[in-house]
Amino acid sequence: MDATTAPNDTPIVEDGIQYWATQPATYDGVLGGFGTGSLPRVESLGSRLFLLHLIPSLSTVPSAFKPTKSKSHSNPESTAQTKRIRALDAGAGIGRVTCDTLLHLVDDVVLIEPVAPFVQEALARGRASCDPSTPEYLRWRGIADQKKSVTYLQGTLQEFDPLNPHRVQFLDRIGYEPPRPQDDIGMGYDVIWCQWCLGHLSNEDLVGFFKRCKTALKEPNKGNSVIIVKENCCPDHAGEATISFDEEDSSLTRSDKAWKLLFETAGLTLVHEKVQEGLPMGLYVVKMYALR
Repeated sequence: MDATTAPNDTPIVEDGIQYWATQPATYDGVLGGFGTGSLPRVESLGSRLFLLHLIPSLSTVPSAFKPTKSKSHSNPESTAQTKRIRALDAGAGIGRVTCDTLLHLVDDVVLIEPVAPFVQEALARGRASCDPSTPEYLRWRGIADQKKSVTYLQGTLQEFDPLNPHRVQFLDRIGYEPPRPQDDIGMGYDVIWCQWCLGHLSNEDLVGFFKRCKTALKEPNKGNSVIIVKENCCPDHAGEATISFDEEDSSLTRSDKAWKLLFETAGLTLVHEKVQEGLPMGLYVVKMYALR
């Protein structure tokens, strides 16, 4: 199968949203029943290590990645003067990747999610970080002390343009506020993170989304910005790209070769790839791809 053409079954956006709206807005709900075991911690740690391999400067402690001192955000004025690292969390669900992966390494996250119960739960979790009664382990890093920020958008990736997000709904911003928040619009991203959501885009829609993401990278020619795709992979068939359609949630599972053909079609260069290790047996292979 040519992975750049549509398979016999194409995801229907409304059907996918309707399916996920019936699932619990919890880790267990978004992770298919694996939210209470080791998977969330193992998976998020693998994501952080993958991103640090690509951009060692994101390390905030002396380490093998970067022997350095932690970035200082001692006061709002110094925070504003320091170059802030900005990430997009595409198809963010309840904000799990934002909380467990991105806020450990970047300063500002913009998350976008189409499913209303999920994005509202993400918003509630983020706002709870400012509540002194919220247990420390549930607070999102850097929000209460306003060192970091999360901006919430609701909409589909089919209609979302990272540089011109006017077709989706702005819900709120929590944490750090720049002197002119409107200046954030159109400034681009250092990291664009897409995880367990791209199966809801047809091949045509996905290539279009990738092209918009490519334009939204801050420094694509300096190697300082990157698009990360972390998705399930079905097996290639006899060395050929394979795409499988799931009627239950109206989504596609693509093989490794199918993903790579779509990256190429979108004009993206694959710079690093890795299989996520430590996941339970019986699941699809999960691969991380770094693109510039």
